[in-house]
Amino acid sequence: MSLTPELLAIVVAVLLVAGTVNGLAGFGFALVGTMALASAFAEPSTAVVFMIVPIFSVNLSLVRDLSAPELRSCGRRFAPLIVAALAGTVLGLVVLDRVPTGPLKVGLGFVSLAFVATAQRAVLVPGLDTLRDVCYVETTPAMVGVGAVGGFLFGGTNVGVQLIAYVRRFDLSHGLFVGVVAMVFLGLNGVRVGAAGLLGLYPNVTITALSLAAVLPAVAGVAVGKRLRSRVDESHRRVAVLALLGFIGVRLVLGGLGVA
Repeated sequence: MSLTPELLAIVVAVLLVAGTVNGLAGFGFALVGTMALASAFAEPSTAVVFMIVPIFSVNLSLVRDLSAPELRSCGRRFAPLIVAALAGTVLGLVVLDRVPTGPLKVGLGFVSLAFVATAQRAVLVPGLDTLRDVCYVETTPAMVGVGAVGGFLFGGTNVGVQLIAYVRRFDLSHGLFVGVVAMVFLGLNGVRVGAAGLLGLYPNVTITALSLAAVLPAVAGVAVGKRLRSRVDESHRRVAVLALLGFIGVRLVLGGLGVA
């Protein structure tokens, strides 16, 4: 992959936008950043690995919003979810390097579109409420199941929509929801940073260095999003994020199929 000035500009812009989205909505950095870069990079697996360190830094900046008592309480409450997700994440990373480029792009695109379909409120998705009522309950088996599946998908795609949707089911304030999601993904990404290195998933030293440097625009975007959070209506945030993810998802599917 040739790191041209144009590509570097795209990377910085994507990270700033993704960080702003995450600062506003409390999630979306990994989803927006990975999906957009998967369209820009020749190898979508490179985009997944490239985003690991920036995702870690973003979650670190957000988890600081939790007080020490909240951190301890939520850590105990969601411990089965986190432990199961850690195991699933490592397995997802192992599988990542074995998936061909075309199918991986299509898979990433469908994951993005699936998130849009489940998060939107305009059209009722048959069976979705039943699935949530059965699976998204606060029991240890449910946490282990959701954590393992969500962790596996997150490890291979940077997309943890199941984990986000599960935490959203609980009666948490927006600020606490943002902090809890950040806490969960901070632990997962801490493991992924080391696992990706041990598995040799970083293609070269240049990509590794660029991934470390990407922390700066990522954290800057989050800071901007936090400042805008109180000024932007929740419904407007949701529509903007879902529209962006829908567009990226379609582009990925078409690109993986060789149509675009």
